[in-house]
Amino acid sequence: MVRPLAALLFVLGLFAPDGATEARAAELVMFDAGACEWCDAWDRDVGVVYHKTEEAGLAPLRRVRLHGPRPRDLEHIVGVVYTPTFVLVDDGREIGRINGYPGEDHFWGLLGVLLKKLHTRQTADNRPQERPW
Repeated sequence: MVRPLAALLFVLGLFAPDGATEARAAELVMFDAGACEWCDAWDRDVGVVYHKTEEAGLAPLRRVRLHGPRPRDLEHIVGVVYTPTFVLVDDGREIGRINGYPGEDHFWGLLGVLLKKLHTRQTADNRPQERPW
């Protein structure tokens, strides 16, 4: 039996039963693998607190298996070879990426650089356009 709320959300495009949703806001996509010691290190160092940080408020984490099925809204992301690879995506566009896990301090610094790019892009997108007259 289909629950009415789930059916309504599916029709409105807010929920997809296969877990693939369209990107609507910024998110940090983490490509990982099952036997990845660097992914495990990230989980221990950063993953346990990421959801509590200001960075997560700007770019929530979304995990995707590198060798698993790729969600439709992430098919445009190519060239991911290493795990973990973190790709900052905003409105379906790649803003930048962090290849590998260089350690906690470097990760936060590199993520800060990506989030500045995100802020710059969002500011530019919201800037009023000059009128030709």
